[in-house]
Amino acid sequence: MNYPALDGVIISLGPLALRWYGLAYLAGFVCAWWIGVRRVRRLAGWDEAAVQDMVFYAALGAIIGGRLGYVLFYGLQTALHDPLWIFKIWTGGMSSHGGLLGVIVALWLFARNTKRRWFHVTDLAAPMAPPGLFFGRLANFVNTELPGRVTDVQWGLHYPCWAVRELNSNCGEGFEAALRHPSPLYQAGCEGILLGILVWLFLARPRPTATASGLFLVGYGVLRLVSENFRQPDANLGFVLAGVITRGQLLSAPMVIGGLGLMVWGFLKEQPAPARDAAESAPTSAPSRATQTTGDGNTGDGNTGDGNTADGKATRKARSAKKNRAR
Repeated sequence: MNYPALDGVIISLGPLALRWYGLAYLAGFVCAWWIGVRRVRRLAGWDEAAVQDMVFYAALGAIIGGRLGYVLFYGLQTALHDPLWIFKIWTGGMSSHGGLLGVIVALWLFARNTKRRWFHVTDLAAPMAPPGLFFGRLANFVNTELPGRVTDVQWGLHYPCWAVRELNSNCGEGFEAALRHPSPLYQAGCEGILLGILVWLFLARPRPTATASGLFLVGYGVLRLVSENFRQPDANLGFVLAGVITRGQLLSAPMVIGGLGLMVWGFLKEQPAPARDAAESAPTSAPSRATQTTGDGNTGDGNTGDGNTADGKATRKARSAKKNRAR
């Protein structure tokens, strides 16, 4: 099966163009906001406005960190020859590891500016991230990026020669004869769907602080280590260690180690984040009519007059007894 002919531009109006990359980021941020708003209903000290601010910080961190990470990890030589290439985000070239580092820094700034514990913020962000990873990988597929390794599986794809020319110089025009794994789809399923389900199920009940963050790092790192085995290393890098380890795997291994450390520390030392008080989350009920009455009416224990309440009747009996004694 030939690789589907997909245009990276959805619609263009003169110099303006809506690209799949931009739509993928937008969809990821909207899903993150929705998940965040849903989760803060159970957390004290959070509201929808705080989630919106948090997503804004994270969006900036993901875009800036993703691009700078790609430049440093995968495209440093290109950037040195063409510095303006760094700003051409629409042409592709975003690093998920760089984006993660950017989000971590952005969430640290958000936590500091809003006087929150950093791990309370990152734990909230853990289930919010997988949808963005999922849509980002779909954008990779649309842009014919990250070709997979050569395979003979039935669902393999013949990539267009222009997309694999750096990997196969013998490929001239049309499509490559060999089949390749559609690795962006594998990674979309791993980093987006499987990781999202894992973190969501883990947070089905309150967990100690930092453990959700640790699980996200472990889950992403392990799934990335596995999925990289189906992805062709970048032509300008190849295998970077022992002839079998890719740059993505090299960057993922510390995530697994750090995530495991966070989980152990969290379970041993931490408690769950403060939950929202029932009185705080429940709607305020209107005071009863009885407690509002302050006149001399006939109802309630809020009466201050001497009407037909029990206190009023007792007062009248006492006055009558006093008059009888006086007689």
